[in-house]
Amino acid sequence: MGDPTGEADNGPLRLDFDRRLLLQFRGSTITSNAGLLAYRELDDRLGLTDTGADRLADARTGKNGRHRLAGLLRQSVFGRLAGYEDVNDAERLSRDPAMRWVVGDWAVTGSAASASQMGRFETKWLCRAENLAALTDLSGQWVDKVHERRPPKTIVLDMDSSESPTYGEQEGSAYNGHFGCTCYHPLFVFNQLGDVERCALRSGNVHSADSWRSVLEPVVARYQGTVKRVYFRADAAFANPGIYDFLEAEHMGYAIRLPANSILQSKIAYLLKRPVGRPAHELRRYFASFSYQAQSWRKPKRVVAKVEWHPGELYPRVGFIVTNLARRAERVVAFYNQRGTAEQWIKEGKGAIKWTRLSCRTFVANAVRLQLHALAYNLGNFMRTLAMPKAAAPWSLTSLREKLIKIGAKVVSHGRYVTFQMAEVAVSRQTFNEILSLIARLRAPPAPA
Repeated sequence: MGDPTGEADNGPLRLDFDRRLLLQFRGSTITSNAGLLAYRELDDRLGLTDTGADRLADARTGKNGRHRLAGLLRQSVFGRLAGYEDVNDAERLSRDPAMRWVVGDWAVTGSAASASQMGRFETKWLCRAENLAALTDLSGQWVDKVHERRPPKTIVLDMDSSESPTYGEQEGSAYNGHFGCTCYHPLFVFNQLGDVERCALRSGNVHSADSWRSVLEPVVARYQGTVKRVYFRADAAFANPGIYDFLEAEHMGYAIRLPANSILQSKIAYLLKRPVGRPAHELRRYFASFSYQAQSWRKPKRVVAKVEWHPGELYPRVGFIVTNLARRAERVVAFYNQRGTAEQWIKEGKGAIKWTRLSCRTFVANAVRLQLHALAYNLGNFMRTLAMPKAAAPWSLTSLREKLIKIGAKVVSHGRYVTFQMAEVAVSRQTFNEILSLIARLRAPPAPA
């Protein structure tokens, strides 16, 4: 293995295609993650990692704790945000100038935490029951920090499950017939801006709606008395009378996909007959609304049906939604269809943050990794929704990592300052300055009188 600092011991390398080129490796004075400094500015403005560290119990008993919990938490979260999802990456990342300034304190003049230190932090200290519980609550607390700056008038919660493939004898993994693989089966709750409100790791063979109450109830409790209108959307896996009763007791509006059955189809039989005449060359869409009560329901509920006749198809496409909303049927369907963005956010978490990378042996260690991935995802999404100029607003989390985070920079130290000489390629100085300006406008809420 080479020198973790990246310093070359044997001089520069030469390229045969043009001997005028020399390659020098200066890992401790060159970084490819200079854009992380903008995320650290956002973190400081919102008080995210400092708040998180305050809620974690320090399990270290010795007196040689070189890095504060806030620094270790930053290294875990920011490392994942930059694409370093494995603890082993800390071996080289600890010498990266940008990461050292992100961690702060001793790391600025020395190094960030090593792979062994990060391993103990994530698989030992954070695995304690009280720390895992605090870490699980942290995603919602970070969202609350954002809402203190920009109070929302309405909250829309989307619940969905996903799969995280496993390999070998990982505790809690099991074969899932729906996904067709051995996996974990995590559960997520997002808001309408794409922030993870809460998530939980579950065994691979549980039902999609298993443990819904332990994930959803704390989120709803946080918004009681602070937001006037809270809505809920989910697919047919969550068509559960217990969920309906809970949402109605909390005075929440909901739209949940309902599995089709013969009774539901009989209610709209007049829409399921093929229209008279030649088949149309354009899509024909019809809506209906009626009252329906399943045997397991305590009372009748409103059901909205959508029937689509597509050109060239023999049978219509039919969907049912159970809801307590008083909107027209078309608007209920349009509201429910926006739930598809939750699947997009899950794909972003898989692609940009790699939150399916749950490679530890024990279940609790993988539960910790999922929560750290969710925090990294939220930090990236906060940057996208709060501090992106209009030109960069459409960027995905993957684009933000490749264009903003992965900015190359040379570090020059002076007596009083340290200068990062940034490469101006995908992100110009003007764009970076606009990002910092938008972060600066996120003023803290006024202190209570």
